Amino acid sequence: MPGAVATGHSHRPTTKQRNKGFKSRKATKGQLRDAAKGRIEPGQRKTIHQQAMSKLDRKNRAKQRQQEKAREHARETSVFAGKDGAPRNVAVIPLCVDGDAVAAIKALNESVEAEAEIKEGCFRVPVTRFKQKLQYFPVTRDLTACLDAARVADFVVLILSAEHEVDPLGELIIRSVESQGMSTLFTVIQGLNKIEAAKQRLSVISSLKSYITHFHPEQEKLCSLDNRQECANLMRSLCNTTPKGVRWRDERSWMLVEDVNFGGESTVVTGVVRGKGLKADRLVQVGDWGTFQIEKITAAPLAAPKPEGMAVGGAEGDALDAPTEDQDELAELAPEEVNMEDDDMDAASAVPEQKKGVLLDEHHYFSDDDQVIALQMPKKVPKGTSKYQAAWFLDGGEESEDGSDLEDFEMEDALEEEPARPEDGIEGAAGDVAMTEGAPTEYAKSVAFVEPDEDEDAMGLEAYRKQKRSEAEDDLEFPDEIELHPNVLARERLAKYRGLKSLRTSPWVEEEDRAHEPEEWRRLLQIQDYQAARIRSAREALVGGVAPGTRVHVHLRGVPSEVRASHSSGRPLALVSLLRHEHKRTAMNILINLPADATAPIKSKEELVVQYGPRRFVIKPLFSQGGATPNDVHKYCRYIHPGQSAVATFMGPVAWGSMPALFYKRIVPGEETPHDDDESDLPLKLVATGTTMPPSTSRVIAKRAILTGHPYHIHKKIVTVRYMFFNREDVEWFKALPMWTRRGRTGFIKEPLGTHGYFKATFDGRINPQDSVGVSLYKRVWPRPAEPLRGLLLDPEQVPDLVEDDAMDADAE
Repeated sequence: MPGAVATGHSHRPTTKQRNKGFKSRKATKGQLRDAAKGRIEPGQRKTIHQQAMSKLDRKNRAKQRQQEKAREHARETSVFAGKDGAPRNVAVIPLCVDGDAVAAIKALNESVEAEAEIKEGCFRVPVTRFKQKLQYFPVTRDLTACLDAARVADFVVLILSAEHEVDPLGELIIRSVESQGMSTLFTVIQGLNKIEAAKQRLSVISSLKSYITHFHPEQEKLCSLDNRQECANLMRSLCNTTPKGVRWRDERSWMLVEDVNFGGESTVVTGVVRGKGLKADRLVQVGDWGTFQIEKITAAPLAAPKPEGMAVGGAEGDALDAPTEDQDELAELAPEEVNMEDDDMDAASAVPEQKKGVLLDEHHYFSDDDQVIALQMPKKVPKGTSKYQAAWFLDGGEESEDGSDLEDFEMEDALEEEPARPEDGIEGAAGDVAMTEGAPTEYAKSVAFVEPDEDEDAMGLEAYRKQKRSEAEDDLEFPDEIELHPNVLARERLAKYRGLKSLRTSPWVEEEDRAHEPEEWRRLLQIQDYQAARIRSAREALVGGVAPGTRVHVHLRGVPSEVRASHSSGRPLALVSLLRHEHKRTAMNILINLPADATAPIKSKEELVVQYGPRRFVIKPLFSQGGATPNDVHKYCRYIHPGQSAVATFMGPVAWGSMPALFYKRIVPGEETPHDDDESDLPLKLVATGTTMPPSTSRVIAKRAILTGHPYHIHKKIVTVRYMFFNREDVEWFKALPMWTRRGRTGFIKEPLGTHGYFKATFDGRINPQDSVGVSLYKRVWPRPAEPLRGLLLDPEQVPDLVEDDAMDADAE
């Protein structure tokens, strides 16, 4: 009989009851998916990708994909195919002081035994080994030349030095070339054999690779120009790789100008058509020369045509295309005789000339008859326009269907909307549950108002504003706040301003601004449906014109004589065909991004140089907040601070689609720039980048002015406010404006008190004695016209000292 020794045995518990799990007839999709653990029954496969395919079907589908990929590759490279195909444009850009583009081209040609005469400007080199032709364009360290060469290049070759670092000018070049958009990139190293130690060469290559991958992470391989095999491999890539291309460039017809002939009546430029077909009816932008009409397009083959299979377009001088009655004109503004008036407009303009109150939303309060006068919104499209005048009002059409492959993403969604603040209107109110009182008021009962002494009142105002200035410097909570002088009438200084109950939803009456708009504003291109107009213009470029890959002579009309004196054969020159309406001026909007590492903010209306697409302009843009609002009203921004984004608006030519934009700022010698710790001594600086947005003349940029006052007496919800106005008439004029406090309370003016601008206001809750009371006023500001850039972005003669200093530093090392 076993003893009472613990053996680890235990009886089944008799007090614990285990029930079976509930078996439901219906389970959720998630429960079924978890139970299946990834297994899918053949009958449950619904989509074509989930269907069980046999081996033969899988092979057939793979074959179809392979054939489609081959056809797509053939379409992309068809312009280069054949003996008479177009050459591949290669831009060679040095980034360092000792970079030599001509020596780099010689090393590349010698690696494949390609013999060609290297001359100034662009030149062709036939590569017999790979049955291709390369068209090189070596440039010096000139910012304008580098940008123009990279703009029309299929391949960009950057030259780094093994002995010298990239100086500020080289960094400006690489940042600009990268930001404007470029095709396939290759990087080479020059002078690596001058370093004797083999270990040191590896460290130099590693350092240069780390530098270039900071801008372009896909650059895994750096080619040494001193190694013949690496140069041959690079030449193979240049001849066989399909260039990525640039989207905005490929949507238009363009070409790199090989030769220019200044004649008597017309100027002839020669080159190979690329992108879409070149049409004589469309205008062309030639470098920084300007926009011109085409007189005719003739063939310019390099060799005698063969009986069959030629893609040169005909014999020398044969006419390939000529303008028709549909040719675009050079007018940038609509004619002055456009009838902009309408019967409805005449009815809407019946506003009394003499008003006794400020405009709030759609109503004039406190008029002569003490009646509310409603204003009707004018129609967007005028009546009675002729066929020529109707071209300046682009309406919508059936092309604006959803799902088009030409449709851009919504640029308005690219900007995150800022949360509503109390000064923005009803959206920024605190609500009924917010408790804003911080302490009981010392004025327990309502007291009779006593007119203050003028001297004491002036001293109190000065002390109050001094205290408020220190708070504004520390907090910057009210960037739009203005201060009125006691001797200035607010109704006269703020005559152009109006009130809005909500910055985002209140309608904006445009009739009030007609007297202040620029003279050319009514003559700008008005686009009612941007997507439909853009799609229609893009589809026109898909068919017709001289086929891509054809070498042609383009005869231009009206080229000024000043161009001949300024033209240099050593600089690249590009011809870009503009889409329909792209020469007409309108209110251009560009999404501008100021990097977080910027040293200083950008002030609105500050002179900048902008480049978008094939054009450059000198602008003084207006900055405003982005986002989509129901009333299309956006607050004006006085500054863009580092790390912020805004919308820059100016009057300039239309640009269909999204284009990268570059913003440059010229540094005047001797000018002190606040917070500018940049060590660069260049007279030009790339301050921001951006992307073009849909243009719109109906986009209202509202400049806000905030008037603040100080709570003087507080009795429950009734507050006596001072220091906002300084006479009784101003209080009566702005009596209709809604009031707000910093903590989100809302109210209105009840009645004026005395003659010094004191008034009694009622709020929706008790306010804190330390709170600040304010009203928001808005006026529309108008963008300024852009002027074409004359001359170079950065004259190389302006940076000789910088080059010499870099060379001296290198010698010292």
